[in-house]
Amino acid sequence: MLTSVIIPCRNEGSYIEACLRSVLGFEPPAGGFEVIVADGMSDDGTRDVVARIAAEDSRVRLVDNPQRITPCGLNAAIRSARGEIIVRIDAHTQYAPDYLRQCVTTLMETGADQVGGPWLARGRTYLQRCVAAAFNSRFAVGGARLHRVEYEGPIDSIYLGCWRRAVLERLGLFDEELVRNQDDELCFRLLRAGGTLWQSPRIKSWYTPRDSLKGLFRQYFQYGYWKVRVIQKHRMPAAFRHLVPGAFVATLLVLAAAASFFTSAALTLAALCNLYLLTLMLASVGTAASRDWTMLPALPAVFACFHLGYGTGFLFGMGDFLLLRRHSGRFVALTRR
Repeated sequence: MLTSVIIPCRNEGSYIEACLRSVLGFEPPAGGFEVIVADGMSDDGTRDVVARIAAEDSRVRLVDNPQRITPCGLNAAIRSARGEIIVRIDAHTQYAPDYLRQCVTTLMETGADQVGGPWLARGRTYLQRCVAAAFNSRFAVGGARLHRVEYEGPIDSIYLGCWRRAVLERLGLFDEELVRNQDDELCFRLLRAGGTLWQSPRIKSWYTPRDSLKGLFRQYFQYGYWKVRVIQKHRMPAAFRHLVPGAFVATLLVLAAAASFFTSAALTLAALCNLYLLTLMLASVGTAASRDWTMLPALPAVFACFHLGYGTGFLFGMGDFLLLRRHSGRFVALTRR
């Protein structure tokens, strides 16, 4: 039974060759595998790299994604796939050599509709290592089981994923409106249809995070922004961890606006900011103590980017999707860079 590995990408010239070499070196599952790269019309040499490797190895194919966003690339790759099993790969992630085999084995053994491993991060540069340390902590991600390295069992969302092709076709593939959060939305539709998601620690991968605070803030802004659309579209209840960053940012804005008129608001704002800064420092010290003390200077800013980026994006999403009933084209363009 052939397995199809799908890789959506755009302007990944710095990563795509290492990613493909890693994938082609995977321990093959029974039936072998093919690799389909859905490229969003890259202009940085990514397409040339993929074409060169495809000429060397017939398992690799390049398909176009003229819409340039992730869900369209995923769907283009799935439609071009020949395999009965689909495994999603991200160009910014490192994988254990047995990643593909473990995905297929877990899918068969559990009978689940979608399987995957924990979402962990590992950096190369100093800032990436700091982001990875924060990313793997509960203070940044709210203790979701998705980030628990040893957890095995049912779950409500999965990083990347492995499916039977028939399951994806039955669901209607990925929602092409969603520039971000299309994976969460697919998981929600699968669960609502009575399906099962399963996480296994045997499926090992390590995401490579953003290498700048600006990029990190922008990434989590987008996550928060598009999460509102998913909640609105399916009238689904938001998890507590999704609401807290937006509520925190909204409280800061209200208090800041009122501080010029009310002394009590100014005092409350100062107290809240000081409490948050203290919490940032405590979380940063705890994370640095368990990982590397040299990370301490950067960790407070990294944690703040997670919280404030997501919270600000969530508020913008509420304004656009719930009040104005549309989404901003600039936030679509933002995700393509």
